[in-house]
Amino acid sequence: MNETPSGTPAGRHRTTGPPAGTPCWDPAELPPQFPLRGVVTADVAVVGAGLAGLSCAYHLAERAPGLDIAVVDAHGPAAGASGRGTGLLGPRAGPAVDRAVRRFGPDTARRMHQASVRAVRDVLDLCARLDVPCGLRPGEQIMAARSPAGLAALARQARACRRIGLDVPVLSAAGIRDRVGVPYPAGLLHRPAATLDPAALTCALARACAAKGVRFYGDSPLLTVRPGELVGPELIFPYGRLYAGQAVLAVNSAARSVGLPVGTVLPLEVYAVATAPLSAPAYEALGGSAGYAVVDAVPMAPYYRLLPDRGVVAGGGTVTVPTGLGAPRLRAARERAWAWLEGWLRSLHPELARVRVTHRWSGRIGMTGDDLPVVGPVDGFPDVWYIGGCGGHGLALSVAHGAHVAAALLGAPDPGDPLPWHRSRAPRLPVRGPLRSLLRAYVDTRGRVTRRSC
Repeated sequence: MNETPSGTPAGRHRTTGPPAGTPCWDPAELPPQFPLRGVVTADVAVVGAGLAGLSCAYHLAERAPGLDIAVVDAHGPAAGASGRGTGLLGPRAGPAVDRAVRRFGPDTARRMHQASVRAVRDVLDLCARLDVPCGLRPGEQIMAARSPAGLAALARQARACRRIGLDVPVLSAAGIRDRVGVPYPAGLLHRPAATLDPAALTCALARACAAKGVRFYGDSPLLTVRPGELVGPELIFPYGRLYAGQAVLAVNSAARSVGLPVGTVLPLEVYAVATAPLSAPAYEALGGSAGYAVVDAVPMAPYYRLLPDRGVVAGGGTVTVPTGLGAPRLRAARERAWAWLEGWLRSLHPELARVRVTHRWSGRIGMTGDDLPVVGPVDGFPDVWYIGGCGGHGLALSVAHGAHVAAALLGAPDPGDPLPWHRSRAPRLPVRGPLRSLLRAYVDTRGRVTRRSC
């Protein structure tokens, strides 16, 4: 039920329409799924078959064999963001580290970054346990900049990392050139990191859940949730209802349509393009064999990563607030975003100026007003938890959030102080009424600033 990029990377069929139900990576075998009909019961209901929901179901089934778990999705596993992302796996949680230090203090900012590093390592361990060919390529992630604004942002982050003792080395122009042949004057090196096929990982989690006895229901969008009269919540779907002892709603920005009081998790449309394979020398020059990914340090950071077939995927640079936009305006916004992203990609290396762009796609992420996810019990709904709002850093964090909620449901919460995103609601934003245009104007302005500075 997560909102996500629609369309496909290189080598697959292309779509430029609204987000669709088919994953953009190669289709993978999935457990059988039928719509939820009639009255169904479960010990735990998980709504949303993306990485967060499936991680929760997987960890529940692993730690409590015999628990009756049902996973329900509006489409099916990997149909949302988890199956259609660009597969960047790197450490980052919430706002940039310098902003985290200012807002939360050095100790909490350090814990936030360390939690994101653990999340990356946990995904790498999960890939090894599931033993699935998901295009995993361990490597390093370079956050770099060419513009004065980006270099200033890097300097602030580098100072903050030194202040709180994080191992995030500064790279000179020569240090970047030794890794990737792109003329960036400075950067920060984040590790551990990797790139992978997010759909393959999501589908592998679904198969692992099914092997542990988890039941799946597809084509069943959640309509509403009600506190149960006796025990647990009542979940209403188009053709039936589910009574559960506990429920986890990993539905991202769809929380608003369900009426969950979790604050504002804003749907934002993001964009990506993919190319035909590069020549072997160009692929190596861009860091192909070492698995590097490069992310620009400006807001709405454009980035690129390389595919195993020697293609390149680029994303970022533009976001759109799609709510309230008619279809013609949304199509025009997509065309402008793709055109800019193609131009940015072609500016990075001489061969990229000639390579054919084979696919373009867009999709939706959930963003909060303070850049922090929401992972916690839902106010006023006993035994109901919500996971959402990871922004553009959802691959590792979603798996971590699912594991966290599974532990909490089993009465074994994580030791230590809660992290800032372990909360029940995000700040509210003006997504309705006349103030919505101001929100859209703010997002559009940040995008223009980003595109000018790149």
